[in-house]
Amino acid sequence: MLEGYSLRKSAELIGGIHYVTLFYWRHKILAALNQMDFDKFSGIVEMDETYFLYSEKGKRNIKDRKPRKRGGSSRFRGISREQICVLIARDRQKSTFSGVLGRGRPVKSQLEEAIGSKISPDNKLCTDAWRAFSTYAKSKGIEEHYRFKSDGVERVRGIYHIQNVNNYHSRLKGWIQRFNGVATKYLDHYLSWFQFLDIVKHRSDSGSISKMIVESCLFPINETYQSLRTYEY
Repeated sequence: MLEGYSLRKSAELIGGIHYVTLFYWRHKILAALNQMDFDKFSGIVEMDETYFLYSEKGKRNIKDRKPRKRGGSSRFRGISREQICVLIARDRQKSTFSGVLGRGRPVKSQLEEAIGSKISPDNKLCTDAWRAFSTYAKSKGIEEHYRFKSDGVERVRGIYHIQNVNNYHSRLKGWIQRFNGVATKYLDHYLSWFQFLDIVKHRSDSGSISKMIVESCLFPINETYQSLRTYEY
C-alpha cells in the first residue's frame, strides 16, 4: 500500500493469495485509519472543497446511464449532482480534515456536521468565495474570515491564503488518478489512505510500515467481507 502497488502486483509479490482477498484486507486497514482524528484546529485554518465524479465502479447493472470506462466524465458542465464534494480543512500545523460531504456544492449544515466540533471563534478562516463558507463563518462567530475568488486575481493577503489546502488538493488528485476512478462508496477510505501517506511523507521505510500497522490496530473495526461488499453511498 505504501509503495502504491496494484492489488494484482501485490498478490504476485506476496504469493499464494488472490488479489480480491487483498482488496478486502486493504479496506479493513483503511476503515481503521479512517478513525484517526484530532481535537481542534489551531490558529489559521484553510478550507476549500474539491470534486470527484460520482462513481459506481465495480457495480453491475447500473441504472440511468451507461457504464463509464476508466473514470469517464460528467454528462453536465460545471458542478452538478454527478459531482461528489470533498472538503479539505487544514491548519498551519498540518492538522487535516478530509471527508466526503455529499453531491454538488456544500451547504452550511454539511460544514457544521463535518468540522463543527473542531473549529471555534478563535480561529482565523481562509476559504474560497462560495457563499456557504461565509454563512458558516458567521454562524460560528468567526470574525476574521478571508475569502479568495477562484479567478486567482488575489491569491494572498499577507499571511492569509488557501495555497496549502489547494496544494493538498492537487497532490490528492494526482495520487488518486492511478486508480482510474474510485467507487464513491469507498472514497472516504481513499481520503484516509492519502492523509496517512501525507503524514509519513509518502515514505515506504520500515518506520512508516510499522506506523501504519500500529495505527490501524488502535481502532476497533467490525468490517467483514460481507459488509464491505455491500457498502452503499
